Amino acid sequence: MGANSSSICELPENVYLKRLSGAEAVSENDPFWNQLLSFSFTAPTSSAELKLLEEATISICKSLVENNPRTGNLGALIKVFLSRTKELKISAECQNHLFIWQAHNALFIICCLLKVFICQMSEEELQLHFTYEERMPGSYGVECEDLIEELLCCLIQLIVEIPLLDITYSISLEAVTTLVVFLSCQLFHKEILRESVIHKYLMRGRCLPYTSRLVKTLLYNFIRQERSPPPGSHVFQQQTDGGGLLYGFASGVATGLWTVFTLGGVGSKPAPQQEQSSPLANQSLLLLLVLANLTDAPDTPNPYRQAIMSFKNTQDSTAFPSPSPHAFQINFNSLYTALCEQQKSDQATLLLYILLHQNSNVRTYMLARTDMENLVLPILEILYHVEERNSHHVYMALIILLILTEDDGFNRSIHEVDKYLHTNCLAALANMSAQFRSLHQYAAQRIISLFSLLSKKHNKVLEQATQTLRGSLSSDDSPLPDYAQDLNVIEEVIRMMLEIINSCLTNSLHHNPNLVYALLYKRDLFEQFRTHPSFQDIMQNIDLVIGFFSSRLEQAGAQLSVERVLEIIKQGAVALPKDRLRKFPELKFKYVEEEQPEEFFIPYVWSLVYNSAVALYWNPQDIQLFTMDSG
Repeated sequence: MGANSSSICELPENVYLKRLSGAEAVSENDPFWNQLLSFSFTAPTSSAELKLLEEATISICKSLVENNPRTGNLGALIKVFLSRTKELKISAECQNHLFIWQAHNALFIICCLLKVFICQMSEEELQLHFTYEERMPGSYGVECEDLIEELLCCLIQLIVEIPLLDITYSISLEAVTTLVVFLSCQLFHKEILRESVIHKYLMRGRCLPYTSRLVKTLLYNFIRQERSPPPGSHVFQQQTDGGGLLYGFASGVATGLWTVFTLGGVGSKPAPQQEQSSPLANQSLLLLLVLANLTDAPDTPNPYRQAIMSFKNTQDSTAFPSPSPHAFQINFNSLYTALCEQQKSDQATLLLYILLHQNSNVRTYMLARTDMENLVLPILEILYHVEERNSHHVYMALIILLILTEDDGFNRSIHEVDKYLHTNCLAALANMSAQFRSLHQYAAQRIISLFSLLSKKHNKVLEQATQTLRGSLSSDDSPLPDYAQDLNVIEEVIRMMLEIINSCLTNSLHHNPNLVYALLYKRDLFEQFRTHPSFQDIMQNIDLVIGFFSSRLEQAGAQLSVERVLEIIKQGAVALPKDRLRKFPELKFKYVEEEQPEEFFIPYVWSLVYNSAVALYWNPQDIQLFTMDSG
């Protein structure tokens, strides 16, 4: 970087970077900073280029790590940035392009250096590098942590206070990204971080009053999906006098320096249509998820999670409960629309899960919508294209369906718009079964087909167990496989399928002739379970229905058309004595969160950050935290 750089390969010899990282201390008032921050740089657009960027600056970063304890140049750079941010809001209002451009460049350098420092050292060592000042060797300052807290607080203020314009888009994105990098210490620990200096600053002290505003701003960034400024909105023109790409970044603001953060590879699986997404929206969502999953301090609950749990609709005029210090209001209609449109990404689905599971205001609002199909169909699409999704995305989708189907009103309304849920989600099917209405013939067939597959699996395991047992009578080989456990699992699922069918028959038989038709067509499947001790009770009703309608069909004669069979079923549904059907307790399955959800959600969130299209390049060999697979 620096005003004379025109390519990545020149960075190690750049005079400005060499002075920044060298043995000479640079005062924060030195004109050098204006020269350093007037750099040009062609933004990398691939993970390979990002890797080259990191490799090209290794010597610079290594030199800074070695010399900073004596020079304090990292702290001086941060102080230069902090001094310039004090005028950013006015600069945005006055269209002071040059001032914003140099402030952005300062933050870009800080972010790149910070990422390398975090990769290479502990939080304690990182703290020391923020406290070093120009002084004699061996003499260190006593102000330990103020500069980190001041920088964190400044970044938050920048995000929540600077208006989002074409000229401020890149610095807003840079601020969000830098906060993600600050929190990325987790990537380099095998265990969940429960004691962290950065966490402490964000959840206490000067940053705490900004909690609700930060969460609200990040949500609105996600809602708005603002893309990087279009061509023609740049603020500087590229020089063509042979002096390299001077002001190359400024002239390329149309695509934005954010492309430096396109990870795009190294084990990642790009999201569909990633190139059309909003980098600020995506990075804001990642930061929001990271903040929401910070572990509680021993005496302080996570304030960002509290804010997410308690915010309300802007149209809700009721007073906030007194113990909600971080509550705020946001437009639920806009939030709902954004969630419906963005479910192709893991992070959007995870946000939907968090809101449904933890914010009762959001859950109540969504369940009251009359257009729930706009949300349900994208979730079903995740399940339909399961081979294209990673297992954790599918898991989140299933849990969301399970949460939704806990509500009877949802189960009724989802059938009123002629939609049905994927048959793999058995718990959701069970919740809905008592209120099935006008099941499509395909849905009815799939329910019976799933039962058929389970029956075949049950028979196969029984056959394997029998053959193994016979072979063991004349052999003293290794212990027998535990077929009893396999059978137990299969029988539990079969029992659940029978309960779903029975619930529909006893509560809404006359509304579902297609299910009765499918049941009669495959009646032989149920013969083997009639006397099975695990299913005798639930089979009584199914046997009764099969027998009743089979008798009526026999009386009607042979060679019946499908239409005639359905007509007989509809007539028989009215005539069937309901008092002969045994009543069972209503099926209701609820989602129960794991006792230690951090063990799943924190690695999951950081895997999304690691694989994000707008994240910094991290060397996969350096990552210690278990990160989830991408497919």
